[in-house]
Amino acid sequence: MRGFRVADAWGERMPRSVGLLQTVALSIGVTIGSGIFRVPATVAAQLQAPGPILLCWVLGGLVALCGALTVAELAGALPRSGGVFAYLLEAYGPLPAFLFGWTELVVIRAAALGATATIFSEYLGYFWPMGPTGVRRCAAVAIALIGLVNYLGVQRAAALQSVATALKYAALLALGLLAFSATGASAAHLSNPWSGGLSLSLLATALVPVMWTYDGWADPASMAGEISDPQRNLPRALIVGALAVMFVYLLVNVGFLYALAPSQMAGARLIAATVAARVPLLSGAGAAVIAGAVVLAAFSGLNGSMMTGSRIFFAMADRGLFFSAVARVSPRFHSPSVAIAIATLLGIGYVLANDFAQLADKFVLGIWPFYALSVAAVFVLRRTQPKLPRPYRVWGYPFVPLVFLAASLLMVANALVTNLHDTGLTFLLILAGVPVFWVWQRLTRA
Repeated sequence: MRGFRVADAWGERMPRSVGLLQTVALSIGVTIGSGIFRVPATVAAQLQAPGPILLCWVLGGLVALCGALTVAELAGALPRSGGVFAYLLEAYGPLPAFLFGWTELVVIRAAALGATATIFSEYLGYFWPMGPTGVRRCAAVAIALIGLVNYLGVQRAAALQSVATALKYAALLALGLLAFSATGASAAHLSNPWSGGLSLSLLATALVPVMWTYDGWADPASMAGEISDPQRNLPRALIVGALAVMFVYLLVNVGFLYALAPSQMAGARLIAATVAARVPLLSGAGAAVIAGAVVLAAFSGLNGSMMTGSRIFFAMADRGLFFSAVARVSPRFHSPSVAIAIATLLGIGYVLANDFAQLADKFVLGIWPFYALSVAAVFVLRRTQPKLPRPYRVWGYPFVPLVFLAASLLMVANALVTNLHDTGLTFLLILAGVPVFWVWQRLTRA
């Protein structure tokens, strides 16, 4: 049973009740996770000078913005559940769309939910100490509760997301500003910004974790089937969300560089806590403040990941590329109940399987080939469907999508050169979906 609701003009069967501000909150909330609290130290260790460090964060923001500007055109023209899945299906046919869903199903979504819930539990342990087993159980319970909230209706999940995102963004903004008042802070840390020169290979390598912190800029598009006035609201939300994240990330990194010399940043694994501990206004409560901020960030990211990821599974089933039962819409709560249950079980399975947690880290780049294909879909659909209504057309076409494609190719090529083993495993995992697709096609045609 797929539920009783009659499909709308775009073929969607769930109420379009998510507004513009809620979609912006989803965009920001699903993007800002725990990464911004530790990745700046990783980037500083790799690039070692203020100029390359800030350039890397600016480039990451611009790449994400170019992606958002481009996907916004697709989102306005094709406001369908599944986002990237829907664009790949429309532009290239079922195989690339299936491979995207396959990758989400076997690694990406489980990693996103499980890792975020684990980080949530670890930092919650600052206030309520728990051992490794307790952390895993707490993470599993958190995923189950988020799954329940999402099952009870998109408005409940969206309201929770809006509140959690507002608090998280305010906390991150405050951290960036307070960093300028840290003990030992000095503009001298920003002097001689290009002292170590600039290595393009190192920059491309450092860009990978930076893009991980920006990842999520396309996720709200997967909710397109439930967004009100999607042709207007979804493009705006994608662009505003990307700009808001870029702004706060740059503020935080400039603040960190003002508070700590690049060499100090590189040695501060928990860099946000290190900076907060030096802020006089926090009076020694820096660790608690950062722990609370990470708990908020992870909680908001967890809810956003559940909202967006479950819609990809729903869209796959609704378009005939997954079991039809997964396309069921709850008659009472109008939510994709089976898809949410699958996402919930995947996340719980992740946190209860420690070895898989280590394995999933190898597949960070797994989503980028699909991002590149979805951005390239703008070129494909403009040629194959020139009369498709496009309420928004990407600003700066064709240069903006070409910038994103060039950056994506650079990162993937650099990963192949510098880390062939893990990158090769990623592509093998994706290609493993090809025989699965063929088997699925034979079974459904039988």
